[in-house]
Amino acid sequence: MTIIGIDLGTTNSLVSCWINGESVIIPNALGNRLTPSVVSVDENGEIVVGEVAKERLITHPGKTASVFKRYMGTSKAFSLGTYRFLPEELSAFILKSLKADAEAYLGKEITEAVISVPAYFNDAQRRATKRAGQLAGLKVERLLSEPTAAAIAYGLHQQEPETKFLIFDLGGGTFDVSILELFDGIMEVKSVAGDNFLGGEDFTGLLASLFLSHHQMEQSELSGKVQMALWKQAELCKQALSTGRDCTMTLQFEDGVKEISIDRARFEQLAKPLLARLQKPVERALRDAAVKLGELDAIILVGGATRMPVIFSFTGKLFGRLPANSLHPDEAVAIGVGIQAAMKERHEDLEEIILTDVCPYTLGTSISKSLGNGRYESGIFDPIIERNTVVPVSRVRRYNTLIDNQTAIAVDTYQGESRLVENNILLGELTINVPPAPAGLQSIDVRYTYDINGILEVEVSSVETGEKKVAIIQEKETGLSLEEIAERFKELEAIKVHPRERLENRLLLARGERLYEESLAEQRQVIVDAMVRFEDKLKKQDMREIKQEAEKLKRVLDQIEEFLRLW
Repeated sequence: MTIIGIDLGTTNSLVSCWINGESVIIPNALGNRLTPSVVSVDENGEIVVGEVAKERLITHPGKTASVFKRYMGTSKAFSLGTYRFLPEELSAFILKSLKADAEAYLGKEITEAVISVPAYFNDAQRRATKRAGQLAGLKVERLLSEPTAAAIAYGLHQQEPETKFLIFDLGGGTFDVSILELFDGIMEVKSVAGDNFLGGEDFTGLLASLFLSHHQMEQSELSGKVQMALWKQAELCKQALSTGRDCTMTLQFEDGVKEISIDRARFEQLAKPLLARLQKPVERALRDAAVKLGELDAIILVGGATRMPVIFSFTGKLFGRLPANSLHPDEAVAIGVGIQAAMKERHEDLEEIILTDVCPYTLGTSISKSLGNGRYESGIFDPIIERNTVVPVSRVRRYNTLIDNQTAIAVDTYQGESRLVENNILLGELTINVPPAPAGLQSIDVRYTYDINGILEVEVSSVETGEKKVAIIQEKETGLSLEEIAERFKELEAIKVHPRERLENRLLLARGERLYEESLAEQRQVIVDAMVRFEDKLKKQDMREIKQEAEKLKRVLDQIEEFLRLW
């Protein structure tokens, strides 16, 4: 049985596998290593994923979804035409596509995967990721933190004993910083911190907001198509500033063309608030791990957003040295998770390594504190498992009844760092019966067990009666039972997915539609003529003629794209 590794990203996703002694990134149906994490519904009601869906962001924004990883574990629903999907269901389409790519490449059925998750993902987000795997038809026994996967990819587990290193992982939508230590064949995560709503997309947003502000426009005034076109221009400008000193954002409106020029210095000035947000988790991770900057043996940059010069410059100043970035930042996590998948298969050519992880958030319950004279202050957070505790871990606390003849105790579970539960996140609640007695004489034990995959089990037991209640904590609104997952799996299976063998032709058509909307006058006519000829060949189903016409259409679209970029 072959186990694959999957890096399920906010912007792009990758799949890898251990082949001939190395972790190999598997190309998708279009021959590319990166698959955009975008899902769309086409005019036939079929699901399209990846680059084809990405092209439809501008032409069909109401039927296309992206950046949904940020909402994993929540009840936020995305409407794509007549369909409504939860974030994990959209992620399942991405995983299913990667699974199909792996099966085509390896020539065998794939049933199991190791999936990477941000280190700062909470319990609900991790459970949603596992559900996405189940909905995609994959067995997911192991989730691997992205920074740990990156450390494995860099071969840090093969270096000298007692090595300390920091992983700075800035992806498209999430930011993680992790401090790890290697000793005696054990790679231990010492601390994690981060921001699940900070990534490269936010730097793109700075440029889009600058454009709107410069032209005194409100985003709410723009149509969905214009908003997506603006976002694309901002993304292109961000990429241009990574290779050059300045760029110009240009957008066509009904009343004419609007543009703005920006140089790298101004972009860095705009980015200062986001850079400040990046610095705080770094400081917290160092403080929690009780590690000083000078004690770190290596600092490693991971994630596509670290390619921005503003990030490389920022991290160099912050750490007082140049970070390591020898591996492709988009691929490091996928390579590492592929190695972990091979370790799970126990490949003979891989040295076994013990990996530990930590609980990223403090987990606890709500209690009341006595103020004297029979008065109590309720809603106080009582930590049971502190953040950055090494997992797996099991901790128990004993609590007593508060009033006379109390017959039941409600035990709620929160995650967060505030002293008041109202400022933390409620994960779930259990109620257990106790015999009536004077206040304080009846007790319950509350045990939290947190496993390597970040899944929390809560056990509440009455000390006197021995009665026990157990719950696997799930987000109330989005938790699905095994039966519900099986039913939803059938429903998703019934939705047609565009055949992967025809994706190249579909991509050309989607790209042509997008460029038509971005073009004017003569360019539009050139696109129409080329696409009509191509669609005519598709109807005749002569593969040789289709291939020849596809090459002609691609040349036309490349020329139009280059013209628009220069213009």
